Amino acid sequence: MTSHQSIRFTLHISYDDYAKVYQGVAKTITVIADDGRSIMFPAGNIQSYLTRDGIHGYFEMTLTRENKFIAIQKIR
Repeated sequence: MTSHQSIRFTLHISYDDYAKVYQGVAKTITVIADDGRSIMFPAGNIQSYLTRDGIHGYFEMTLTRENKFIAIQKIR
C-alpha cells in the first residue's frame, strides 16, 4: 500500500506576479506550509487556478512518500 503525504498552505499571488512565469523570470513558487515547512514547486503545478485576480486560496498538495508531486487542489 502506497501512502501519500499532504501539505496544506495559503497562497496569494497577483496576476502580474504570476505573469513572470510566462516571461521566463520565475519558474518556481515557494510557500510556508501550515506545519512550518518551506516548500518549493514548479509554478505550472498551480496554473489551473489562475484568474484575472491572480491565484488566491487555501490549497492542499499531495505527494508520494518520495516527495514526487501527485496533485494540488484548492480547498477554499
